[in-house]
Amino acid sequence: MFNGRDLSGWTNVNCAPETFTMRDGITVSTGIPTGVLRTTRMYENFVAELEWRHLKEGGNAGFFIYSDPIAAVGQPFTKGMEIQIIDRDHPQGIATRHGDVFSIHGATFVPDRPHPQGWQRSLPSEKRVKPQGEWNHYRVESRDGVVTLAVNGKVVSGGSNCVPRKGYICLESEGSECHFRNVRIKELPSTNPRASEVAEKDRGWMSLYNGLDLRGWKPERGQAEHWKANDWILEHDGKSEAVDIGLRTEKSFREFELIVDWKWSGGAEFKENSPDTSTVHARKTVRIPLASAPGAKPRGQWNRSRITLHGDRMTLRLNEKLIVEERALDLEAGPIVLQHGGAPIHFANIYIREMK
Repeated sequence: MFNGRDLSGWTNVNCAPETFTMRDGITVSTGIPTGVLRTTRMYENFVAELEWRHLKEGGNAGFFIYSDPIAAVGQPFTKGMEIQIIDRDHPQGIATRHGDVFSIHGATFVPDRPHPQGWQRSLPSEKRVKPQGEWNHYRVESRDGVVTLAVNGKVVSGGSNCVPRKGYICLESEGSECHFRNVRIKELPSTNPRASEVAEKDRGWMSLYNGLDLRGWKPERGQAEHWKANDWILEHDGKSEAVDIGLRTEKSFREFELIVDWKWSGGAEFKENSPDTSTVHARKTVRIPLASAPGAKPRGQWNRSRITLHGDRMTLRLNEKLIVEERALDLEAGPIVLQHGGAPIHFANIYIREMK
């Protein structure tokens, strides 16, 4: 699935450009920030094989199947099934380092053995994973919604009734360096799953935040020290006294669909009529308030705003609820601006897709 030279056939979902690279035929994940690299196409029935090793004791990573194209609301990972790649056991035995298989962020399946706490997580029947620094081999088979995992030559875990059962394949970055090699796949005949059994299809999303720094963004004077890249979350402390509060993209946009996840943090209450996700168009600014829209969740819970500017119309959805439908606007090209409203706030999963 890799050509040994570059990441052709894969796309960066929410990491920095340097998070995943090719080195001497090995796909290297730095583990920073937390996020995923995924295939550019979907897979349904297949046999996939890969080798992996952790470079640090206690390291964490994963191999996702049936994945959505972008991260789930308020999460660094996508909806789908995870084949665990980790170098530590849970102290109470409810998760292991030997090949757990589980559903995440809205996906479902039936583990081949009941989990002791009822989770949708298949614990392996044997301990076969080699320690940090050594290569391990995984063989993942997907057949009509049934998944099995063989660890170093023997099937140890899996499950059935996977929903979705068709989607993207991902490699996970989660905190420490991990290497992958000999990642191969053999596709098997399709059995034409229903639409409800297929992950969302990529529509050309591009992440505007890389999880490491503010590359691609331009803070206003007096703002830079108040914005912090904290792994997959972009934080603002709410303390800036700058006249023009905001963090704007270096690039300008005119017609697009924008996704922004956000939540209030800390103990302060936000000021009325903010924060805004603003789109600045030449001398005009289109302000799209997030917190004051009906349907916003309480402080500490993640929200997802979806904003569409197309032609001369603006549509806003908050947590899948339609808030504004095709409001007429006079638009010109300009940057995206995030504003904080005078209180601590977190942003994540900032995706855009431009329209022609």
